[in-house]
Formats: sequence, C-alpha cells, structure tokens
Amino acid sequence: MSNLKAFRVRDGRATEIPGSSMPLERHLQTLIEANMEAMLGIRFLASEYATGRHRGRIDSLGLDENGTPVIVEYKRSSDRNVMNQALSYLSWLHDHHHEFESLVMARLSAEAVESVDWSNPRLLCIAGGLHASRHGGDRDDRPPDRLGQLTGLR
Repeated sequence: MSNLKAFRVRDGRATEIPGSSMPLERHLQTLIEANMEAMLGIRFLASEYATGRHRGRIDSLGLDENGTPVIVEYKRSSDRNVMNQALSYLSWLHDHHHEFESLVMARLSAEAVESVDWSNPRLLCIAGGLHASRHGGDRDDRPPDRLGQLTGLR
C-alpha cells in the first residue's frame, strides 16, 4: 500500500484528491492529533507521553471506540527501529495500566476508565514504510492483527 489514495465522491462520481507530503514528522503528528477521532476513530489522550524509566516518549496515546488503548507512532521515513520502539511502548503500556487509566480519567471520564478493554491494546504506526524484521525479543509475540499501519507518506 505504498500509494494510499483518497477520493471525493459527488453525485456518484469519484474524483481523486491529490496527496501531499508533510515537511516534518511533527507536522503530521499535530494534524492527526487535532483530528484523531474523525480520522482514526481514536479519542486523543496525550502527545509525547513520557514513559518514565523506559526513557521514551510515546508520540500519541488514545482510546478507540471499543475502549481499547492505542499507541500511535509516526515516522516520516522508513525506519528499521519504529517497530522495536512501538513494541517497547506496548510492553510499557501492559505494565502501567493504572497510569494509563489515570490519564483516561483526567482527559475523558470515570465512565471511560470503566470501559477500558485491556485484552489487546493496539499499535498504529504511521510511516513512510515499515520493515518486517523484528528484533524485539519477547515483545514481538503480539498478534499481528493488532498492529495497524498507514504507509505511503512522503
């Protein structure tokens, strides 16, 4: 899916909407975070979320329409480490349910906290391309259907 296309449909006719590239990864992240629910069906919780002693920063955290926690990572280029980094954050999330739920409480509501479904948190990597190689050791045992990817960003 290297060339993701979008179309405008009017009166039964589809017209391709020309794509454009984002000059910086941060611009793409800002655009998606501001429109996350409309674009991805994910309620936005936090940007650049620090993972404490893991010394990482999760690009975006959210909660999808089913109450599933979602980690979103953005990479403008095809980076071999994006998968390892994202899987490391997923491991962090599994170990920090209470911290995530506190964030949901602060940003959304107690009702949203009650609806959090920890059975299978998701990763969404928005990248120019992803490499299939995995070097994450015991962290890469996540079901592949929980890893979404959008590619074709230039």
